[in-house]
Amino acid sequence: MAGSSLLTLLDDIATVLDDVAVMSKVAVKKTAGVLGDDLALNAEQVTGVRAEREIPVVWAVAKGSFINKLILVPAALIISAFLPILITPLLMLGGAFLCYEGCEKVFHKLFHREQEQAQQRDVVKALHDPKVDMVDFERNKIKGAIRTDFILSAEIIVIALGTVAESTFTTQVLVVSAIALGMTVFVYGLVAAIVKLDDAGLYLMQRSGDGWMTQLQQVIGNGLLKFAPILMKLLAIVGTLAMFLVGGGILVHGFPWLADALHQLEQVSAQLVSWSSWYLWLVPLLYNAIVGALLGSAILIAVSLAAKWWPTKP
Repeated sequence: MAGSSLLTLLDDIATVLDDVAVMSKVAVKKTAGVLGDDLALNAEQVTGVRAEREIPVVWAVAKGSFINKLILVPAALIISAFLPILITPLLMLGGAFLCYEGCEKVFHKLFHREQEQAQQRDVVKALHDPKVDMVDFERNKIKGAIRTDFILSAEIIVIALGTVAESTFTTQVLVVSAIALGMTVFVYGLVAAIVKLDDAGLYLMQRSGDGWMTQLQQVIGNGLLKFAPILMKLLAIVGTLAMFLVGGGILVHGFPWLADALHQLEQVSAQLVSWSSWYLWLVPLLYNAIVGALLGSAILIAVSLAAKWWPTKP
């Protein structure tokens, strides 16, 4: 009997772990958009500090991110246990916020480019100004990055919780906790690698010698120095696009009439290109992106008008 009970227990544990693995994969896919934006924003947030202080700053932000997760994960699980009806509205709010934030970033890039360049010049000037208190400068950088992480972490956790809303509470705890911990380690590990990429390139560029190995290292170093800013821009673009895809996808699945319209569009597309259907997977992606961009633009316009007309305090 004892052996049979043990085997039953192990079988139950294996079943739970299998469910956790499957649901974690689904949650990772759905949080990929926020993950890309989280990675790009945090890499951008910690740039602008002295080279020797980059890793300590990343570590300080990572610790703040862990504290954010310690607050957000229990709060999300409490909501799931006692007020599960709030999961879908929170998920929809998270999707709408993603779309709004994506549109706000695009708008800022298109119409406030000079302001952004001026801020970058101010950062460079501060780094070379001995009168600037770099400790206070770093502290402000860290606080800003942790605030940004709190918002993005909340979005990730809500999306992850939405994917396991119908699962058992044990599965919810394991999946959400695994996503929160895994995302934090992955994001800040990759951020640390990205911010040190140019330093690695400079180190290889400064290698001396006449052998082919030295020349190869110099070529690789030169390539890394050129690739680092391109990678940052690519991450920003991919992160913004993913925000529309993920946010739009959440809203499409949340509103039945949008989901029905997508289903009809997929059927029409399949009939039109039945002879070559390899690219039909693009239909839902484009549809989600368009829905996300339209809704994000509407929210951005509403927020801008409210900010313009709302009476400000003297």
